[in-house]
Amino acid sequence: MLEIRIHGRGGQGNVVAAYLLASAAIDGGRYAQAFPAFGAERRGAPVAAFVRIDEQPIRRRCQVREPTFLIVQDPALMEVPGTLSGIRPDGTVLVDGPSGRIDDSGPNEVITMPATHLAMEHIGRPVPNTALLAAFITLTGLMPLSALTDALGERFKGPILEKNRKLVEAAAETVEAGRWREVAHAAGA
Repeated sequence: MLEIRIHGRGGQGNVVAAYLLASAAIDGGRYAQAFPAFGAERRGAPVAAFVRIDEQPIRRRCQVREPTFLIVQDPALMEVPGTLSGIRPDGTVLVDGPSGRIDDSGPNEVITMPATHLAMEHIGRPVPNTALLAAFITLTGLMPLSALTDALGERFKGPILEKNRKLVEAAAETVEAGRWREVAHAAGA
């Protein structure tokens, strides 16, 4: 089973990102679940969301404690205790930040991509979730990008959908296609 944890702040679309990724996986013929973990936090407070994807029905209902992949929507959260906790030794991290920075000096490869910058450019709002998902799907090859755009189409309509589709294309171009394919395959995807 592939387990993904998404870290962000309230208002960044963290929970929406989890639901979009799960929806794209389900549309692609897999089983998936997505759910958030937050209390009475306010806008800007740290939020985590979880996604599981598998070829079999998923019966596990707890939070993702040992993810293969982390998606971090706010680079400042990399310094917050607990953000990197439990990541598998072969796991990888995708972070919003300056384009193309790859850090593999530690046990886990960390790749940054300018998600917020691209979101501002394409949709006019600092919401990095769609760009990060497009980059994640491109890196892992878990599904075609069209699965993400189809999931976006279930949630948005009109001009905002078209802007998000262009954002998906632009974000996918910022990362190396298939770079994390073997990690995803080894994790069971």
